Amino acid sequence: MTSTLEAPEEPATTPAAPPVPARRRRPRRLGLRDRLFLGVIVGIPLLALLIFVWLPALASFALSFTSWDGLSLSGIDWIGWANYREIFTNYPPFWPAVQHNVIWLLFTALLPTPFGIFLAYQLDRKIRFTRIYQTAIFLPMVLSLAVVGLIWEIIYNPDNGLLNGIIGAASPGTHIDWLGDPDLNLWAVLVASAWRHTGYIMILYLAGLKGFDPALKEAAALDGANGRQTFLRVVFPALKPVNIVILVVTAMESLRAFDIVYVLGGGIGSKPGMELLSLLITDNIVGETSHIGYGSAIAVIMLLVSLTAICTFLVQNFRKDKEEA
Repeated sequence: MTSTLEAPEEPATTPAAPPVPARRRRPRRLGLRDRLFLGVIVGIPLLALLIFVWLPALASFALSFTSWDGLSLSGIDWIGWANYREIFTNYPPFWPAVQHNVIWLLFTALLPTPFGIFLAYQLDRKIRFTRIYQTAIFLPMVLSLAVVGLIWEIIYNPDNGLLNGIIGAASPGTHIDWLGDPDLNLWAVLVASAWRHTGYIMILYLAGLKGFDPALKEAAALDGANGRQTFLRVVFPALKPVNIVILVVTAMESLRAFDIVYVLGGGIGSKPGMELLSLLITDNIVGETSHIGYGSAIAVIMLLVSLTAICTFLVQNFRKDKEEA
């Protein structure tokens, strides 16, 4: 009797079912209330920007080609490029104002800005009483430039001011007129402006340092780098976006300097040694003798210079970032 061993039958394998494609969620359509809400929160700022920024800028551009005393619309005379030719050739305060704006920019970029960065780096090292130091240094930034000007006007007072009292020059025969001397008044105003600008730069850079990866500092310390080398070779290059913001802010602050000079200079009418483009614009538009065409032409020149400098700087940096990527 022979028996055959039958191999066990393999279970039949069923083909795997094809994956069910996930349903794409249709984007939710905005209802009428959502559209109205977005229109309000976007439209109101755009409308305010148009009314308070772009329309006055366009009006200044148009008025720069006219001669108008600001009294009646019938007195507007179209004179073409005459205001610009007059400014560049026969308007004496213009070139000293340009020179003083350049001095303001260089002074702000070379002294208070690096000092603010230095303070931010030191306060980021978790020293004792950091909060107190931050508050004390940032306090001038909380005050308006007009209040800062009043404070420094008391300090610079030639008769009973704090500065002359400290250096022993408060007597009538030896006192120093810090704001009346054309050789000193611009530098006195620059010191007052730097007092406020330093705290602003410190806060901006301190915010950037808070987001910096501490592991990079530890790696640099393991490689033998000291504090100065770590900052210059590791921290400073890594905070390039913050550096760009600080440079743009410094340039804008230097170009639009007005409040503190207006207070320390005694109001409308630029003192010798204190001429700035912003003051020339005010003197010509709201001064005793209104030359709105001159003032508008200077405002257009100032706008073009600031836009050209800032846009060129930003385009170059963005182009470098694309090349590195």
